[in-house]
Amino acid sequence: MLLVYVFAVALLFAGCGKPPVPEVQADSSGIATKTELSFTTEFYDAVNKWVAFRGDDSVHLAGFIYIDTQAGFTFQFETEIIVTEKGLKKLSDESKLADNVIKLRLGRNAADVAVLSDKDIEQLGWPKIPDWLKYYKPENEEESSYLVGIGSAYNHIGASHKAIEPLMKVYNKDPHFEEVEFELAYAYNALRNFDKSIEVSKKAIANDSTDYLLYKELGFSLINQNKLEEAEKVYLKGIEMSKSKEMQAEMAHNMAYGYFRAKNKPKFDEWAKLTKKYADEDSRFLQNIKHFEENL
Repeated sequence: MLLVYVFAVALLFAGCGKPPVPEVQADSSGIATKTELSFTTEFYDAVNKWVAFRGDDSVHLAGFIYIDTQAGFTFQFETEIIVTEKGLKKLSDESKLADNVIKLRLGRNAADVAVLSDKDIEQLGWPKIPDWLKYYKPENEEESSYLVGIGSAYNHIGASHKAIEPLMKVYNKDPHFEEVEFELAYAYNALRNFDKSIEVSKKAIANDSTDYLLYKELGFSLINQNKLEEAEKVYLKGIEMSKSKEMQAEMAHNMAYGYFRAKNKPKFDEWAKLTKKYADEDSRFLQNIKHFEENL
């Protein structure tokens, strides 16, 4: 079997952010009516469901969305479909696709989808849940590693509000389970719940003071609470621990931004210099620093 991974398909991202106009078709009386497909569901709200992505010329991509805890949100393509007066119709010859598995990794800019109804699924001749899903979804969905992977996937695509529930299930049982504290602190920061993020980060650091990612999240929280001196101490520790120049650059950049916002030019210059030390030449961090320098 050939496994094909596709990382970007124009059809999945066309018109992102704007609800498409619903398709129409004529009923037996000749009056235009809405079809059953409504492309209004965020893809991350369609986990473990058969869906369709809107395509060109009313030809849509149908398949199944699931979470691969190693690779993130994934759309497994099955066939092209169109809407007819008799319902959904396959256009692709699935027998010719049987030896190819086409998987598309979904990023935060993926378009909205139409969730297929039970009637649609039956009409297309598919099982409600595909048998292959068992390889990505454990029998016990409460396994801590699985739940952390789910939370991480939601964080990665910018749906941190969906990450809290699975992460808290793990955190409440074992607050120091691998990666759960970082993912939870990240989620709370993304949701601008800085008090919660600080609480999680500080408890995590008290347990293990060697994870620079925890310092990154804690520093971010403190900056957003205007606790700049405390944030500076945290980031200096994080930068010292990290072996990743990108992470070092991000922490320095965040601190520079904090002092830019506070209009403290001497401290801004200090952290801008540190950002330039670690950031790549084409880095977005350097672009931001240039903007800050021009406006301070």
